[in-house]
Amino acid sequence: MARRLIDISVPLRAGIASDPANMLPKIEYIDHHMSAPRMAEYMGVRLDQLPEGEYAAVENVQISTHNGTHLDAPYHYFSRMNERLVAGGEKSWRIDEIPLEWCFQPAVKLDFRHLPDGYVATPGDVEAELKRIGHSLRPLEIVVVNTAAGARYGEEDFIDRGCGMGKAATLWMLEQGIRLVGTDAWSWDAPFSFTRKRVAESGDAGLIWEGHRAGREIGYSHLEKLGQLDQLPDDGFQVVCFPVKVHRGSAGWTRAVAIVDE
Repeated sequence: MARRLIDISVPLRAGIASDPANMLPKIEYIDHHMSAPRMAEYMGVRLDQLPEGEYAAVENVQISTHNGTHLDAPYHYFSRMNERLVAGGEKSWRIDEIPLEWCFQPAVKLDFRHLPDGYVATPGDVEAELKRIGHSLRPLEIVVVNTAAGARYGEEDFIDRGCGMGKAATLWMLEQGIRLVGTDAWSWDAPFSFTRKRVAESGDAGLIWEGHRAGREIGYSHLEKLGQLDQLPDDGFQVVCFPVKVHRGSAGWTRAVAIVDE
C-alpha cells in the first residue's frame, strides 16, 4: 500500500511572530567562509589550503523548549498529575519520561477553523465534530485540532488567533483513553488575550490555562504549533511525534509527521 508523509511541523525560524516578543527564538547563521579562518588557524594551515576557503556551516541557537513545534510533558502544566487516578496524585512526568507509545499512533483531526478566535471548545463541540466525521475515539489515538491560527503562523496576530480547548473538553477526551493531543495554535488553551478579559469580567482565576490544567487530573501531553493540518484527512492516518530527549525538560521539540495510507 502506498503512503504519503505530510510534515505537520512548522520551521523553527527567527524574525517572525511565532511567540510573544519575550519568547522569540534567536538563530545565528555561520556559513562555510565564516568558520574557515578559525579552523585553518587551529590546524596550522593557510586558509587557501581549505577547499575553496570553506569549512563548516553551523547555527548557534537560543531557544526555549516551547519554541517551534514541540511536545509538552505533564510537568509543564503542574508539578503533580493523575490526581483523579491516584490518591494524592503523583509527580508529573517530564519529557524524557513520556511513553514512546503515546507518540506513534493512529490519529483523528477535529476541524475547528470555523470557531471564532478565543472561543473555548466544549465536550459538545468535540462530540459534534466526531459525529460529523463518523469517528469514535479509541484509547491512545492522537487527536489534532485544526484552528484558524494555523493559517496565520508567523503573522503578527498568530498568538491571538484560533479557538482553545477547555478543561471539560480536554478531560472528556482523556476519559476516552486519549493521552496525546495537538493544535496548530500557539497554545492548547484559548489565546491569553481573550482569557485575560474573561478573568477580568468573572474574577475566576480558574479560567487561566484551564485546558493545560486538566493534566492535574489525568496526565497527558500535547503538541503545539503544528502546521498544515488542513492537508490531513479527517481520520485514517497516523502521527509520529517523538520529542527530543531534553533531560528533565518540560517539553521537547519534534518533527511531527502524519502518515496517510493511499
